[in-house]
Parts: sequence; C-alpha cells; structure tokens
Amino acid sequence: MWKVRIFTLYPEMFPGPLDIGLNKKARDKKLWSLEVINIRDYSLDKHKTVDDTPFGGGSGMLMRADIVANSLDKNISNKNEPIIFLSPKGKKFDQYYAKKILNKNINLICGHFEGVDQRLLENRNIEEVSVGDFVLSGGEIAAFVLIDAVVRLIPGVLGNSSSLTEETFENNLIEYPQYTKPQIWEKKSVPEVLLSGDHAKIKDWRLSQSKDITRRRRPDLWKKYLDKEKK
Repeated sequence: MWKVRIFTLYPEMFPGPLDIGLNKKARDKKLWSLEVINIRDYSLDKHKTVDDTPFGGGSGMLMRADIVANSLDKNISNKNEPIIFLSPKGKKFDQYYAKKILNKNINLICGHFEGVDQRLLENRNIEEVSVGDFVLSGGEIAAFVLIDAVVRLIPGVLGNSSSLTEETFENNLIEYPQYTKPQIWEKKSVPEVLLSGDHAKIKDWRLSQSKDITRRRRPDLWKKYLDKEKK
C-alpha cells in the first residue's frame, strides 16, 4: 500500500477530489492511504500562530521552522520516508518523478504565505518540488496533482494497464490523437489508417503522430527523445 501523509493548514480540504473516481476506488481497495495532519495543532500559542515576518524585511509572512518541524517530528517515525515541500521554487514534478516515488511512502508539506524558513528545509532534508512554472494560493492544490499522478500508476488502479505505456510523456513523447464514434462528424472523418485493421500500420501512424506533435509543441521533450534514441 502506498501511504501519503499531508501536512497542511487547511485539513478540511482533504480528501476533496481524492474522494471521487479512481482515487476513491483505489483507496477503498486499500491500494493507497491518506493521513492528514493539521500543522496548526503544533503551534506554540493559543492563537494557533504558524507564521511570522521574515528577517531582513520584505513582503508577506513565512511559515515558522519550529512549528512545522514539530508537526513532522511527532508524526514521522520512519526517518527514511521522503519529505516534500510543495513550492514553485522546487524541482519540476513530472511523470518520471511520479514513478520514482511510487514505491515510497511520502510526506507532503503544503506551503502557504511566502514559503517556509530555509532552516527547516536544510535541517529535515526536505526536497522542494514544483508542479509547474506558476504560483498557487497554497500547496494543497499541488498535492492533489501529485497524488493523482502517482495513484494512477499503482498496479490495479487502471482497468487497462496498457494505458500507462501509451499515454503522454511515456518515452518522452506526447500521445497521438484519438478518435471514436461517429466515424464521420461535421464532415470530418476518422483517419483511414485507423479503420484498416492493419495493426502494424496503425502502430506506425500513431508513433509518427506522437513524434510530430512532440516536435511542434514540446521541443524540450523532443530533444530528450532524440538523445535517448541515440544511446
């Protein structure tokens, strides 16, 4: 079972969208589990304060290292479990990272305000991870993204396991176009090759489409694909 522990200022947000569809079914089947920790419960005053102003001045507030560390230390018994701080400054989260943490129980800290005291990241060996080049109002939305991306990789979650090997980002290629009924819609027909029944030709067509789309839309992935093909 893949275990996820969330450290958040807003525990009421969970399980949220993780309690519907594939994620809920997988959790009901005990393929993964979710534990939610309210960081405010580890505050040091009656007001449940978790933040303070940054030394040196500047806008906004920072999450305090001592309070967040207290929440971590009281709930993480296995010191080998990765601790991830969801932050726009972090390492880019992608399909490969999702696979990397698939077999590890993880702890996710949902950031707020202007971030967290740097000493927390250093003293608890916390990795910063970003879900994209944009800023969210809090790390909870990023946590939903990360968890969903990993859960669908767990064996037994998807009905057809071959879906995982053919979709976007596998082998550094974007997935080919897909078509279903009706065969002709608004005067546009499904590509003839998909109606041919020739599986070899269909496979070649799909690969060529994936290559073309990746080259045009994601030159960064296209370069990775070419580099891998050269090896």
